[in-house]
Amino acid sequence: MSQQNLLVELFVEELPPKALKKLGEAFANGLFSGLQQQGLLSQASEVQAFASPRRLAAHISQVAEKGEDKAVAQKLMPVSVGLDADGNATPALLKKLQALGADASVVAQLKREHDGKTDVLFYDATIKGVALTQGLQASLNDTLTKLPIPKVMTYQLSDGWDTVNFVRPAHGLVALYGSQVLPIEILGLKASNATHGHRFEASHDPIVFKHADDYAQQLREQGAVIASFAERRAEITKQLAQAAQQQGLQAIQDDDLLDEVTALVERPNVLLGQFEQDFLQVPQECLILTMKANQKYFPLLDGQGKLSHQFLIVSNISPKDASKVIDGNERVVRPRLADARFFFEQDRKKTLQSRLAGLEKVVYHNKLGSQAQRNARVTALAANIAKSLVAANSGGDTQLVQQATLAAQLSKADLLTDMVGEFPELQGIMGRYYAQHEGLADDIAYAIEDHYKPRFAGDELPRSQVGIAVALADKLETLVGLFSIGEKPTGDKDPYALRRQALGILRMLIDAQLPLSFQQCLQDALAQFPQAQADTLPALMEFCQDRLSVNLREQGASAQEVDAVLALNPEYLHQIPARLSAVQSFSHLAEAPALAAANKRVSNILKKVEGELQAQIHPELLQEPAEQQLAQILAEIKPKADTLFEQGNYTESLKTLAALKAPVDNFFDHVMVNAEDAKLKANRLALLASLHAAMNRVADLSRLAG
Repeated sequence: MSQQNLLVELFVEELPPKALKKLGEAFANGLFSGLQQQGLLSQASEVQAFASPRRLAAHISQVAEKGEDKAVAQKLMPVSVGLDADGNATPALLKKLQALGADASVVAQLKREHDGKTDVLFYDATIKGVALTQGLQASLNDTLTKLPIPKVMTYQLSDGWDTVNFVRPAHGLVALYGSQVLPIEILGLKASNATHGHRFEASHDPIVFKHADDYAQQLREQGAVIASFAERRAEITKQLAQAAQQQGLQAIQDDDLLDEVTALVERPNVLLGQFEQDFLQVPQECLILTMKANQKYFPLLDGQGKLSHQFLIVSNISPKDASKVIDGNERVVRPRLADARFFFEQDRKKTLQSRLAGLEKVVYHNKLGSQAQRNARVTALAANIAKSLVAANSGGDTQLVQQATLAAQLSKADLLTDMVGEFPELQGIMGRYYAQHEGLADDIAYAIEDHYKPRFAGDELPRSQVGIAVALADKLETLVGLFSIGEKPTGDKDPYALRRQALGILRMLIDAQLPLSFQQCLQDALAQFPQAQADTLPALMEFCQDRLSVNLREQGASAQEVDAVLALNPEYLHQIPARLSAVQSFSHLAEAPALAAANKRVSNILKKVEGELQAQIHPELLQEPAEQQLAQILAEIKPKADTLFEQGNYTESLKTLAALKAPVDNFFDHVMVNAEDAKLKANRLALLASLHAAMNRVADLSRLAG
C-alpha cells in the first residue's frame, strides 16, 4: 500500500489570538486521530501543527492511500430468531443480511456459536479499507465540530444563500497528498493547492504548493509567514532577548503575553520604543499592566527589576525604515500612560478611610451582604488572629493587633479607586501605594497588598505577621461564609475558587509556622455567620483535610503516610511536616511493619471494648512473664518518647518505639487478652491502651499496616 505525506490547511480571517494556540493543536491532533482510527496511518506517522493569525494547518507523515481490508465476524442474532423450524432464513435475518450487503445465498455459510446464553449466528465479512479522500473528509468534518472555539460566528457563503458556522469566515482550503490535490470540501470551500501569505509582505500571491512537504518553506520564502506557532514564538523570544540586551535591560517575562503576541503576527519584527521618563512617577505596576494589556508591548526592566522608559514592540511588518512604525506606537501608548497617571493623581486626593462608606453600596453576595459587611467580618477575624498570635508569643509585638485591625479595615478600600476600576488586577497593590502615600506604616501598607496572597500554588506568602493575620482572615471569611450558605465545590465546579482558598489557609498555617488551632480558626470564622448549620464545621474540616491530603501526596508522601498523620487530626497544622517526616523515617525501620501490624491489632481489640477502659495498670495483676516484660519496657520507653514528643523531636520519639517490637510480639504469642477473670482482662486491656497511646502520639501507626 503506497504512502505519502499529507498537508491540510484552512485559510481564514484573523483568528482570536488568545485561542489560536489551542485551536492549532486541536486541528492537527483531531485530523491525526481521525485518520489513525480509520487505519490510514502507520505507527511511524507523525503530525506537525501549524497555526498563524490566518491559518490552521497540519502536516501528517506516512499516510496510506487506502486503509487495509479487515476480516470480521459480524454477530447477527440468536439462531431462534434468524432461522425458522425448517432452518430457513426469517425475514429478520434477510433484512439484516441486506443491510450488510449480502443476501440469502450466504445463509448456509453462517456460523453458529454459543455466547454463554444461547446459540447465535455470525457472518464472516470483510470490511473494506476506507479510501483516503473519504477518510480525510470524515476526519475534517469531525475535527471542525470539536474545535475549542470560544465563540462561533455565522456567516454567509459566496453564493449569497447558504450560511455556515465557524470561529471566523474561511476563504481557502488546501489538501495535498504528496503533490495530488484531494477532492474534499468544508465550509463551502473546495480543496486546492493554493493559499495566501502575509497581507503586505508576501512576494507571491497566491502561493501554489507543488508538494505537501513544501508548505512551511514556501510560506516562509514566498509568503513571509512563519507558519509554526512554536517557531514563531521562539523567534520572538530570541529577538526580545537580543533587543533588551543591546540596551542593558531585560524584557518582562510573561508567557501569556508571549502566546498572545505570537498569535497576532505572521513574521515578527521586534522594535524598540520609549516614552517620557516623567511617567515613571506612576507606580510601575500600573504602567506595565497598561502596556501589556492594552498595547501588547513588552516593558523593559533594569537589573533591580525597576521599569525603564523603554519598551519592545512586536511588529507584523519589517519596513526598511521602521521609524514611522515606532513613532506610531509611541503616540498610541502616551494617552494610555497619561490615563494611568490621571487615575493615580485623582485617587490620591481621597484617603482610603474616606472610601469605606462606599463599600456599603458594593454587593459581595446576595446572601452574605455588602463588601462593607464582609469587611467588618474580616476585620473582626484579623483582630482575633492577631490576638492569638500575640498570646502564643508571650506578648510578642504589642502593635500587631492594632496594625492588623487597621490593615483589615482598609484592605478593600482600593476597590473603589479609579485605577482598580480600570485594572482590577491591581487590587491590593494600589491599596499599598495609597496607604504609603498617606504615611501609614509599611507593615500596614504591605498587608493591604499581601492579603490576597497566596493567590495560586507556589505563590509567596504575606511578608509580615500583619499581612498573615489579614490574609488568613480574608480567606477564612470567604471559605466559611460560602460554606455557610451551601456554596460548596462540586466535582469540577468551583466558581468561587474555594479549593484555592483552603490551600492558601493551610499553607499559611503550615509554612508560616503559625501556632494557631485550625479548628478554632474555623469556629471563630463560623461565629461571624449566624445562618451556618450545625454540620458546617465538620464539612469544612473534611474539605480542608482532603485538600491537605492531596497536597501532601503531590509533594511526594505516600497515601499511607499522609493518612497516618492526618488520622489524628493534629490541632496545630504547622506540626504536620515534622510528623510526616518522622513517619517516613519510621517506615524505613526494620521493626516498622511488625509494630504497625501490632498497632492495628491493638486498635481493633480496643474498638470492641464495651464501656470505659480501666485507666491504671495494676502491677500485681500482671501474671504472665510476657505481659510483665511488656509493661516494664513500656514504662522505660514511654517517658523518653513523651519527652522527645514534647520537644517536637517526632523522629526520635518514634524511633524509641522500635524497642517495643520483641515484647509486643511476645505478648501476643503468649498472653490471652480476653481472660475469663474480669480483673485480669481489664488490666491487660489497660496495658494495651497505654501501649496504644504511647505509639500513636505522632501518628496513627496502624495506618501503615499492609
